[in-house]
Amino acid sequence: MFSNLLGLFSLDIGIDLGTANTLVYVKERGIVLREPSVVAIQSQTNRVLAVGEEAKRMLGRTPVNIRAIRPLKAGVIADFEITEAMLRYFIRKVHGRRQLVRPRVIVAVPSGITEVEKRAVKDSAQHAGAREVYLIEEPMAAAIGVGLPVQEPAGNMIVDIGGGTTEVALISLAGIVLSRSVRVGGDEMDEAIVQYLKRVYNLTIGERTAEEVKITLGSACPTGEETKMEVKGCDVIKGLPKTLTISSQEVREALREPVTTICESVAQTLERCPPELAADLVDRGLVLAGGGSLLRGMDRLISERTGLPVHRADDPMSAVAEGTGVVLHELNFLRKVAQSDRV
Repeated sequence: MFSNLLGLFSLDIGIDLGTANTLVYVKERGIVLREPSVVAIQSQTNRVLAVGEEAKRMLGRTPVNIRAIRPLKAGVIADFEITEAMLRYFIRKVHGRRQLVRPRVIVAVPSGITEVEKRAVKDSAQHAGAREVYLIEEPMAAAIGVGLPVQEPAGNMIVDIGGGTTEVALISLAGIVLSRSVRVGGDEMDEAIVQYLKRVYNLTIGERTAEEVKITLGSACPTGEETKMEVKGCDVIKGLPKTLTISSQEVREALREPVTTICESVAQTLERCPPELAADLVDRGLVLAGGGSLLRGMDRLISERTGLPVHRADDPMSAVAEGTGVVLHELNFLRKVAQSDRV
């Protein structure tokens, strides 16, 4: 009763705490924040200097006394204090000081994380200013966010390709029947491009340049039109700045390993699928979400490998955050699908 009364005076918040980006959904307002999961700190004092987009611009360009850090690695917290500072910044930015009551927060987490990692997320959110903290598995949030009928007694498959992890889940009756989490995603693709250019051309590039190459030229399979772009970096042997031109075909070759891993994780999940739910998927197919699903040809390649229809969400990068928003409006459903250890 008292908890329900508090809910009337606070802003309930859903957070997609991603390795690459953090999205915040505020009840009744929708997604109000979408920023990179990057924090810039002063090296000696650990004082936070910048968070989000401003901090991302500093990656690879900071002097000795400043560090730009991505506090989440492979979907989990790598630096507890920095993650807490980042969450505090985001919560205060959307919550402000207008409310008398601290917000109730639901955080989407990878399905494969450990109990210790779950506790770290809860503690970070609580210390950052949350009144209550719920956890919901990312594939469940993504499935809800793209509009799949997860409460029906039928098979729904979601593939959420994020920055640090790829989550594959089969959902029925508001529960996850099967799931597979592999720590391969957009970051792994960027690293594959970095290593390819270093191995083939003796060129070192930063992660921001690798991401730009992936977005501009990246594809999972031939798309019919090959393009090229200039890439600037540092010559490993001479130690001097260097510019070269690479093709989309080369980038596709560089991305082969992470893309294959993602396809295999989908196939391995399908192999364990119960017959009745497998029959549902023949007609329904599966849905792709997450920023990694925007890689050209990813939907076509997975469809070829599985023989199933594959649909990409209309706004794949917002799917998880939108899912937390839907769940915020239905507290009974929240307690049913969320790992609802309140703190």
